[in-house]
Amino acid sequence: MAGLFFWLEISNHKNLEMNNTAEHSKTNIKMILALTLVHFTGDFYASFINPLLPVFQEKYSLTLTQIGLITGISRLLAFVVQPSVGYIADHYRTRLFVLGGTLLSIVFISLVGIAPSFLILLIFISLGSIGSSMFHPSCAGMVPTYSGCHFGFSMSVFILGGTMAFGTGPVFITFFVKMFGLEASPYTMIIGLAMMVFLFKVVPIPDIQGFGNLGFISSIKEVFGPVWKWIVLIWVVMVLRAFASQSFMTFIPVLYAKEGYSLVSIGVIFALFTVGGAISGLFAGHFSDRIGYKPIFFTANSLATVSMFLLLFLPGNWVYFCSFLTGFLILATLPLGVTMAQELAPNGRAMASSLMMGLAFGTGGMMTPLTGRLAEVISIRPALAFTAIIPLLTTGLIALFPRKISSTLKRSK
Repeated sequence: MAGLFFWLEISNHKNLEMNNTAEHSKTNIKMILALTLVHFTGDFYASFINPLLPVFQEKYSLTLTQIGLITGISRLLAFVVQPSVGYIADHYRTRLFVLGGTLLSIVFISLVGIAPSFLILLIFISLGSIGSSMFHPSCAGMVPTYSGCHFGFSMSVFILGGTMAFGTGPVFITFFVKMFGLEASPYTMIIGLAMMVFLFKVVPIPDIQGFGNLGFISSIKEVFGPVWKWIVLIWVVMVLRAFASQSFMTFIPVLYAKEGYSLVSIGVIFALFTVGGAISGLFAGHFSDRIGYKPIFFTANSLATVSMFLLLFLPGNWVYFCSFLTGFLILATLPLGVTMAQELAPNGRAMASSLMMGLAFGTGGMMTPLTGRLAEVISIRPALAFTAIIPLLTTGLIALFPRKISSTLKRSK
């Protein structure tokens, strides 16, 4: 085992020396797929929570605000704390975050079905969410090392692992709970543990960024320096995008459960939403390497508002198509925000990705109790209709995005 790890490290080191930087080397498909599998495995278990919200609501007699609280806490611990984890990941060469975090998610999310109370349920979800915060920034920070000249597309493939997990996980867990009951959820742990045996063999130790003697604040200054205004601008857009998408992903299952859809149907609706985002992420990453980020942000966010209204108000089986379309548009820019931040701050890629994929996504998720409170006042559908306007409003901020990252970096030096 040690020999295998040593060989991997020597091979990666030689590749980096021969090419000067990984950005100009050939894409290491094996490593990109391994990191994508880590992402898929961890998020597969994280995806269990939202489609089971109607079940939790019935079991614990939850209010809509409490449902929003579940989402808010999980997003806080899974994503908002990621910058601090990214800081540590950029300083220490260890696989603890990549593999240990994934294992934590597998174990504790699997236990939600046997939680004896709402408080214990929150504890299990919290511990699983902490695991998610551990592996995300480390894995995302490793992607550029192996992406070669296909940075945008490689990041999209990595993001695909997470979005496909959120597409297949809900279908799996809703079918599993229907067949065996919520109390059987610990048995789902077997799948993840089997995946961990394989990942332990193939995932290498991540590189560090070379500023291990700096403190947290000094590291932030070193990483973001003159580009911090661009980082903040992109971050705000990503937060608002996350708020809109997370509100829909949280309350659409509750809405359609009240309207008579089965648990499996709700899982399919949820899955179509995330699968749409997985597919669009690949397209967005591919075209961003050719036409840049800004046109894709404009198009996706503008049309997302339209698709959200269609999802809310078109009748019958249109819900399935509209769920796919909404996910396709609202989730398309997730890998682009991460890639832009990493290009702007190449010396702290784990921290940069944790801001866009972690802190932004988590901050948006933490705002979902606001949607829940509004839904208690005016009902779910009108509350989501207000939320649907947000992506369109972000186009004003997107207009301020830099046209090209390379020219922006030159002006900042």
